[in-house]
Amino acid sequence: MAIEIRLPPPQPKQELFFDARERYVCYGGARGGGKSWCVQHKAVFMAARYKGIRILILRRTLVELRENHIRPMRRMLRGVAEYKATDKTFEFPNGSLIVFGYCDNEGDVDQYQGQEYDVIFLDEATHFTEYQYATLTAALRGANDFPKRMYLTCNPGGPGHAWVKRLFIDRDFRAGERPEDYVFIPARVTDNLVLMKKDPEYVRRLDNLPHGLREAWRDGNWDVFVGQYFTEWNREQHVVEAFQPPAWWRWYITLDYGLDMLAALLIGVDDTGEAYVVGEVYEGRDLGEGHDGLIVSEAAAAVKELAAGHAVTAYLAPPDLWNARQETGKSVADIFAESGIYLTKTSNDRVDGWMAVKEWLKVRPCEDGAMRPRLRFFPNCRNIIRCLPLLQYDERRANDVKNEPHEITHAPDALRGFCVYWTANGYEPAQPARVKLIDKLQPKRRKRT
Repeated sequence: MAIEIRLPPPQPKQELFFDARERYVCYGGARGGGKSWCVQHKAVFMAARYKGIRILILRRTLVELRENHIRPMRRMLRGVAEYKATDKTFEFPNGSLIVFGYCDNEGDVDQYQGQEYDVIFLDEATHFTEYQYATLTAALRGANDFPKRMYLTCNPGGPGHAWVKRLFIDRDFRAGERPEDYVFIPARVTDNLVLMKKDPEYVRRLDNLPHGLREAWRDGNWDVFVGQYFTEWNREQHVVEAFQPPAWWRWYITLDYGLDMLAALLIGVDDTGEAYVVGEVYEGRDLGEGHDGLIVSEAAAAVKELAAGHAVTAYLAPPDLWNARQETGKSVADIFAESGIYLTKTSNDRVDGWMAVKEWLKVRPCEDGAMRPRLRFFPNCRNIIRCLPLLQYDERRANDVKNEPHEITHAPDALRGFCVYWTANGYEPAQPARVKLIDKLQPKRRKRT
């Protein structure tokens, strides 16, 4: 049976969302971009076009699901598809299904294991954890010719901010993730011409939001969000174009180590006390499949390679690396020393350390009169650049950083060790004086007669 449904024409950014053919399509970034409209109309369009397709629409809570999707879609599909309240499902005359679900708790997603859907809509994706997202991707399958796609809509912030940003904004892919499968379609309130016409004051309300919420919801800024610990972070100010540092800079390597991750940073300090993170090592099991972690000797070799060509003043490490292992009686610091790397113990006070990082990141007047932070980063140090702005406040301990998601904490922990340590400026050595040979040392010339 053919189904005829008249849908209003999409706006330009929404049309890009409708036309996208990648396996994972992410839409949004700012509030008011028409995300819910996209989800509902794209789902209905696909249900009408593909006979027998199975579609799942998910929100984090039942209340959000009911208010944002079920009620408006019941009005939209009255007389077209039958809604079964018990199953929270729309059944179309052509056999297509639109199923509604929610994952209020981490374990709620397990109910979808073993199920098959051709298309999944993850609405407000940053409200879902990475575990929930990964579990749902396994349900995206079926022995048929229907397209297999996951559509995500989102704003910056929330428990899923880190994984959404990694995949769709930073495009930092891991084993099994193909770049060609992912696309991000940014949309702001100004792209929603219907909303701008019907509620022109909405933009003004976004302008009046507090810092963090304003930049995330109004501008779609993924580096600023509510609960962000390092609100000092500004990519334009803290990430600089790479250049060749002089050899006389004072060099430090600071590290955080475990089998879950070796995070090591090479940092140079110039003669004014300004520091640059110019290199990094980032490897461990927390990176997922294909990453087994480095044993101590391998970690020491990686750090030695990072230091190559630099006269390192100190290798900074947290105190726990001096704990002797029961099976060998040796500590990590001992094994590093056997490799020729002698570690220096830094403070393990987390709050003092994070406060020190804030001071290094703060923009302040410099000797040349310019305003800039004391600490900046080369673009190749992509993991510390990625992880640092993602850190959030720990609700249980004031002024500390939340330890989840754990993967993003390693590089900042290494940086904390440097920032809390007493460091010295680099010193440009004086140029050797050029001695002019006096005449008596010159070979004498005979006078012509």
